[in-house]
Amino acid sequence: MREALESHLDEDAARVRRILWKVDLRLVPMLSLLYMWAFIDRSNLGNANIAGMSEDLKTNVGNRYSVLAMIFFIGYCLIDIPAAFIARKVGPALWIGVVGTLWGIITLAQGFVKTWGQLAVCRALLGFLEGGLVPAAMYLLSVWYPRYNIHVRIAGFYVIGNFSSGLSGLLAYGIEKMAGDSGYNGWSWIFIIEGIVSTVVGIASFFILVDFPEKAAVKNSLGLPGFLTPEEAAIILARIEHDRGDAVEDKMNFRIAMKHFRDWKLWEFSAYLTLNNTALYAFSYFLPVILKDGFGYSTGKAQVMTFPPYCVGACWIMAVSFIGDHYKIRGPILAFNCLLYIIGVSMTGYATNVHTRYAGVFLGVIGIIGNVPTQWAYQHNNMVGQNKKALTMACMVMGGAFGGIISGNIFQAKDAPGYRSGLWICIAFQIVYFFLVCKNFVIFYIQNKRADRGEIIIEGQPGFRHTY
Repeated sequence: MREALESHLDEDAARVRRILWKVDLRLVPMLSLLYMWAFIDRSNLGNANIAGMSEDLKTNVGNRYSVLAMIFFIGYCLIDIPAAFIARKVGPALWIGVVGTLWGIITLAQGFVKTWGQLAVCRALLGFLEGGLVPAAMYLLSVWYPRYNIHVRIAGFYVIGNFSSGLSGLLAYGIEKMAGDSGYNGWSWIFIIEGIVSTVVGIASFFILVDFPEKAAVKNSLGLPGFLTPEEAAIILARIEHDRGDAVEDKMNFRIAMKHFRDWKLWEFSAYLTLNNTALYAFSYFLPVILKDGFGYSTGKAQVMTFPPYCVGACWIMAVSFIGDHYKIRGPILAFNCLLYIIGVSMTGYATNVHTRYAGVFLGVIGIIGNVPTQWAYQHNNMVGQNKKALTMACMVMGGAFGGIISGNIFQAKDAPGYRSGLWICIAFQIVYFFLVCKNFVIFYIQNKRADRGEIIIEGQPGFRHTY
């Protein structure tokens, strides 16, 4: 890396593009595919519920369904902080491959449960395993890409995952027609078929995913050969070092961790995930129910009509990611998407015309999923240090899990079919989110100006400036 820094090999734009293309092909599609099936496996609960599960397992009694939606995130929280550091220790290809394969098996097992209690156990295990993906994946992406190349890559990772929320409905619509085959109802086949696919994807990730840049030219944790030459790996590391000065892993101990925990940004970025994911999972888990019972759609139509909003949302994610990287902005995108969500959910909850309410679903979905990759890029752009970012990412995923727990509790069966109390809480959370981001416009502007005058050094890195 020292030779690459001194010779400025990382400034050869054409060569860098060729290297990044190799990295992109090995990293982004595989992570995206994993996240897509992870998202399908966690959100198919809503599809299964209206495909006969509620009658067979009596999940419509009391708040059983809300408990099933919530319990997933308990295990999800427990693994978040260890996940990024375990991936660093054993290698991401090994760690992500193991958890991906195991959660596929658990998803498949859900198709054979006989009681809602057995399903609850499976959901808790599923959350524990899926919780190991996102911190490791975000950490892996962060060490490969500079600050203003990252938004598009994170968007590529998330766009397929969130797109899958809609795809889940289409898959469920087709799979549930297998009802009666081999004596299993349609909801069982949803879990079985999707679990098989997840297991296959998890096994494939062992062989496709790459480890960290400094190991890209040698055998990985599974003994597979490196995919870059030593010089190519050095160029990647030099780009990171020039961009933010943390290409080399920094040390971590209890005292340093406590110092990181005192940074207010760690807690605020984690709060973003709580505020955003409350609304995000509200759509994932309860949109099929709202469409069926609130809009009066048939089960089949409710499954299918979950797809178009997420299809449009996928396009929106990529559009705002290109804008964010090109203009080097994050905050304005976050604030604008908050407003879109508030308008859309207000239409869905309170308009009288069904078509207007469904139009509100589009605005709400594109607003809430548009902020998912942006808030990760916002964190990536405003913190320095591999371990500090790994700790922050883990806390952010925990914050997102808390959002899922909140979502499962605020949408109560007694509020069906409109769930207006839950929608109001989601709107309030987005208002808080909006003002938190706007506050940072002022704070980051002042700190950047002070750094320009030489009064402070931001993040302990000379020349580093906040992105807002």
